[in-house]
Amino acid sequence: MVIACEVECMFYDGHSLKEKRSLLKSVITNLQNKLNVAVAELDYQDLWQRTKLGIVTISADKVLAEKVIQQALELLDTYSELERTITHVERL
Repeated sequence: MVIACEVECMFYDGHSLKEKRSLLKSVITNLQNKLNVAVAELDYQDLWQRTKLGIVTISADKVLAEKVIQQALELLDTYSELERTITHVERL
């Protein structure tokens, strides 16, 4: 089972692309290391207060794949610097 998740986030305290990219690098590395998911910035690369991340996991077990995506979303919510606004989960 493949589960893909698109997540839009806002950075209200960010003041530059440099700050955004620094935080995103930390978030992406943390997600990849802790949950073994693929993560990429999909949109809004030139906006310093907004981003769209794609998170993907693959597993033979549907329940495990869904659990990993939920853990990824919970981990994103722990960052006080960003707010998750729109989340779209697709099961392939």
